[in-house]
Amino acid sequence: MTIKEAQATIDQWITTVGVRYFDPLTNTAVLMEEVGEVARIMSRKYGEQSFKESDKAVDLGDEMADVLFVLMCLANQCDIDLEQALAKNLDKKTKRDAQRHQNNPKLRL
Repeated sequence: MTIKEAQATIDQWITTVGVRYFDPLTNTAVLMEEVGEVARIMSRKYGEQSFKESDKAVDLGDEMADVLFVLMCLANQCDIDLEQALAKNLDKKTKRDAQRHQNNPKLRL
């Protein structure tokens, strides 16, 4: 599925199963909640915190998909083609950082 197809699929889901989009401010708050859930898992799986017994069944991929879902909802609401925006953003980064990371001694193994 392309990003464009995913945005269309989410729009279809929202307008049928979900009834309507939450307003953009609510979706921004929901996005922050979802990112927090990803951070919680990351800090326990890869960081120094430990899982509570009730947290051991969490699914990092599912939580990342929640972030992507809400981000695509916001993009749909703001009339942003994320596929096009990502291509433009990668082009910007490629031009801006053409030598920056290559010349960063902190990134050397």
